[in-house]
Amino acid sequence: MPLALFALTIAAYAIGTTEFVIVGLLPTVATDLGITLPLAGLIVSIYALGVTFGAPILTALTGRIERKPLLLGLMALFIAGNTFAALSPSYETLLVARVLSAFAHGVFFSVGATIAADLVPENRRASAIALMFMGLTVAIVTGVPLGTFIGQTFGWRATFWAVAGLGAVALTAIAVLLPSTLSKAPAASLLDQVRVLGSGRLLLVFGMTALGYGGTFVTFTFLAPMLQEVTGFAASSVSLVLVLYGLAIAAGNIIGGRIADRNPVKALTWLFAAQAAVLVIFTFTSVSPVPALITLAALGFLSFANVPGLQIYVVQLAKQHRPGAVDVASALNIAAFNLGIAAGAWIGGLVVASPLGLQATPWVGAILVAGALVLTIISGMLDRKPEALAQAV
Repeated sequence: MPLALFALTIAAYAIGTTEFVIVGLLPTVATDLGITLPLAGLIVSIYALGVTFGAPILTALTGRIERKPLLLGLMALFIAGNTFAALSPSYETLLVARVLSAFAHGVFFSVGATIAADLVPENRRASAIALMFMGLTVAIVTGVPLGTFIGQTFGWRATFWAVAGLGAVALTAIAVLLPSTLSKAPAASLLDQVRVLGSGRLLLVFGMTALGYGGTFVTFTFLAPMLQEVTGFAASSVSLVLVLYGLAIAAGNIIGGRIADRNPVKALTWLFAAQAAVLVIFTFTSVSPVPALITLAALGFLSFANVPGLQIYVVQLAKQHRPGAVDVASALNIAAFNLGIAAGAWIGGLVVASPLGLQATPWVGAILVAGALVLTIISGMLDRKPEALAQAV
């Protein structure tokens, strides 16, 4: 693989770290800024919404800019957003800083995958894209626990300074390693995106993505306070638990792709059913350290095992129903993931603020995942309908 590809992987690592590290820092941020946990949870929602709505709009608006200057500008925006976060004197300014970082996130992954594919021969494009996205997975396994440890030891602002430093390393790597002569694919217009949203079959999958992925974030957003207040772990142990969770996520992402290769709908049906069941179980095991860790490992595995299947499935359906906009459908599914994160974090905040409290977040999340399961079953039935008609004829 060319060295330029590793520059994209470093950038993906930095972006993945800043997206998820806030989960481990919520109690620290809430205490320092004098806000409630539900308000702190909105920091996750705001970022995810910035990716959801910023990515398609900004990608369309920046379509005429050359690829290398665009990536350099995005990383500069990323560094500025994290620096602003580290310097934020208030909750409101921190939210603004997170939105700036989110805008860089959305556009980077939208154009980065195309660039990664162009850097290698055609028969290695899938591997190149996978290597770039591996930065996200590694960020969950190492960046988030390390960032949590830094935040708990030196204050949450130190974590954002560290992430800004990662961004500077990524910017330098892109400037030095990425060639200036990169092909520029025609950007999808906003009208193309609206046409994809007009397909009921694709909207069904976007709903599966948002509910299935979002259900986990009802709990994951408030995992750090839950581990401390419900399970009884010391704050210093949370980063170690996040390492276990991250390793389970990495395994789920790899194995989930293999499971979904042949029949994504069947795989998603079983994965969503298991995910909902484990979330319900976590409601009861969360009060005891060892059972909680076992359940969390299973939850980490299942919550990201559905990601490859959802992406494969949306591409399959787009080829059937919107063959001229497969890339747009794939990008909008990424937006659906982030919409799920935003909704899950917001719903989790409502649950935490209610008399139900932290311990209710898993079973509430299970309800959302059960909704994804129902949509998956319906979508599978619609897939089989043409085959049944053909046999009848």
